[in-house]
Amino acid sequence: MKKLSIIAGSRLLVGTAITVMAIAANESSAAAAAAGDLKVNSCISADTPTSCKLQYVDARIGTGGHGHVFYGANVPFGLVQLGPSQVVKGWDWCSGYHDSDSTLLGFSHTHLSGTGIGDLGDFLFTPAAGTLPATTPTPFSKDKTTVTPGYYRTEIPDNNITVELTATEHTGMHRYTAHSPSDTIYLRLNLRYGIGWDKAQQAELRTTGAASLSGYRISRGWAPDHHAYFTVQFSRPISAMVYESKDVVLCKFAPNPHSATNSITAKVGISAVSEPGAAANLVAENPYWDFDAVKAEAHKKWGNALNRVDFHSDDPAAMRKFYTALYHTMFAPVLFSDVNGDYRGADGKIHSNPSMPTYSIFSLWDTYRAAHPLYSLILPEMQPALAQTFVNIYKEQGRLPVWHLHGNETDCMVGNPGAIVLADLLLKGMVPDAEEAYKALRETMMGNDRSLDELRQYGYIPYDGRLTKENVAKGLEYAIAFDAVAKAAAKLGKEEDAELFGRLGQSYREYFDPRLGFMRGKSKDGKFRNEPYSPFLTAHRDDDYCEGNGWQYTWLVPHDPRGLISLFGSDKKFLNKLDSLFIVQGDLGSEASPDISGFIGQYAHGNEPSHHTLYLYNYAGRPDKAAPYLRQVMTDLYHDQPDGLCGNEDVGQMSAWYILSALGLYQVEPAGGKYVIGTPVCSRASIQTGNDKTFTVEALNNSDKNIYVQSAQLNGRPLHRSWLTHAELTAGGTLTLQMGPKPSKFGAAKSSRP
Repeated sequence: MKKLSIIAGSRLLVGTAITVMAIAANESSAAAAAAGDLKVNSCISADTPTSCKLQYVDARIGTGGHGHVFYGANVPFGLVQLGPSQVVKGWDWCSGYHDSDSTLLGFSHTHLSGTGIGDLGDFLFTPAAGTLPATTPTPFSKDKTTVTPGYYRTEIPDNNITVELTATEHTGMHRYTAHSPSDTIYLRLNLRYGIGWDKAQQAELRTTGAASLSGYRISRGWAPDHHAYFTVQFSRPISAMVYESKDVVLCKFAPNPHSATNSITAKVGISAVSEPGAAANLVAENPYWDFDAVKAEAHKKWGNALNRVDFHSDDPAAMRKFYTALYHTMFAPVLFSDVNGDYRGADGKIHSNPSMPTYSIFSLWDTYRAAHPLYSLILPEMQPALAQTFVNIYKEQGRLPVWHLHGNETDCMVGNPGAIVLADLLLKGMVPDAEEAYKALRETMMGNDRSLDELRQYGYIPYDGRLTKENVAKGLEYAIAFDAVAKAAAKLGKEEDAELFGRLGQSYREYFDPRLGFMRGKSKDGKFRNEPYSPFLTAHRDDDYCEGNGWQYTWLVPHDPRGLISLFGSDKKFLNKLDSLFIVQGDLGSEASPDISGFIGQYAHGNEPSHHTLYLYNYAGRPDKAAPYLRQVMTDLYHDQPDGLCGNEDVGQMSAWYILSALGLYQVEPAGGKYVIGTPVCSRASIQTGNDKTFTVEALNNSDKNIYVQSAQLNGRPLHRSWLTHAELTAGGTLTLQMGPKPSKFGAAKSSRP
């Protein structure tokens, strides 16, 4: 590990010895100012209107079990996610917080939500009044903890202090109120702390005034080179500073004799670029000292975001699940560029794109399936910036992102999911420059890394090639990406490329063993793995699959369901096999990944490769077979308690599946695909799709028993097919579904199938 250092105002190195620095008492704190147009009414006040969606958000959902969801204060897609951080006690603390724990270490400014690996946790603040804050975990009052979108509040009895947090996109705002007006308030700033894999390599701190500090930390973890810079302003001068170690400093604030309330407010700006960038972000977004105004503005931003969908159900739990899910889908991607457009690129260099924002945190193996299609539907104005971010990453690292974390490529998971998302946006007309985007797509898929060269050589990825593990999963994911690029090439009139990539998109067929009816590993000489073969057994990162088994991966052909059906020989044989998926029971073995969860038979909703599988029934003309299972998943595998997710949130994907399915629509084919009609749980829902257009879903006579679509109308005209296009949704209109208690023939005819 590199040497850690703290550098104070004179930039003198402070070693391990304790150092006390007095701050000039005659330097006044920043003057408070009126917030002006920041002052808005929170829609979660005592007079909450029934139309306000924030009242349905329960931030605890997903903080228990294996949800790994962030819990704290942020704004939609904000870089700052300010909330409690705890001692990481295992896998379920990937976000830095778990509902089972009643202690905390402090409050840090960056977190991940729903991942399977822990990272970030920058700039940990630990407050106390009348006593020094402990360096060990401290109990907090769960029954006195409140979290609403954009606001966090709790009590720390042992530290005699009340904590309140709120945020803007690049800034966090803290308000610490002592329980006694005569107590000294202490704030410990810890630059060493990181979540999970995150380990500080270098840190600096300097005083920039009587009531301000600035510094940075560089850490190594899941993100191999993570840079975080900050500046903090306090509402009154620091009385003294104590360096408890090279990377931990304690700030002391004497009681304020001029105020009846003994509190300290801290404003923290952060940046991935520089300390001046952090300072500029703070000035631009949070120039005043009105905590309540910033809190109200955060509520307003969340209210506007959640109002993109007006969802109605007679079931209060469904309302809570829906709007909490929508809330969770807007934790990432995060705004990664500073207010002036500067950002740290994938090449480690500073770039600037002032014309549009740059984003990071892309869990693409998860989110290409439902989260990004959802964003393209309800947040169309955001998509060109996401597309340009992808293109810029390609320029900086030579290929499109796989799993990007604060400017770092982690190469986590398999396939080229970034190509799928970018191709989908190109097909939907949401990229700033189609030719530039296509160049990134083509060169990424024609690369030789990550076994792409072997796939092109053999037509599949052999298990006895360079990649001896996860070869089937990787090959199936690549087939999806190749198909996406083929469709993009066809749209742009690149016929030779469309033929080449289309053929590679069919490479999934090579893994199908017609004798056993499963996708299986295949050798360089074209032979399937030796018997005996168990479609149940799986070993985490040590077999042909990735977080799954043969039963789950056999269906991973969302780009060509009709082709998959043809491998089984007939609709009937395909349906028999698909029916079996939800019935068969088997032991996955002691080495199975913990991500494989949420079972109905061998269907595993807790992990993403299964997410489209229920909708395959539509392609065989039997959407009625999907309906009971869809309702079962939405009712039993999602609920409104802390353990209300059956698997990791996965940066919005688990929630996005629920949102689309609750609306009765799901994009199965990942690139430019059709939205398949399922079984909505709403009675009515309206989606703002951009350009002042609204698409409405009406489910007449919908109930827990009336789960089957009997008939459909689109804009008042009979609709016999069981799918819609993206263009039909974004044009606005009304889909009316007549629901009933018994299966119908809706979607059964071959002409009606997707």
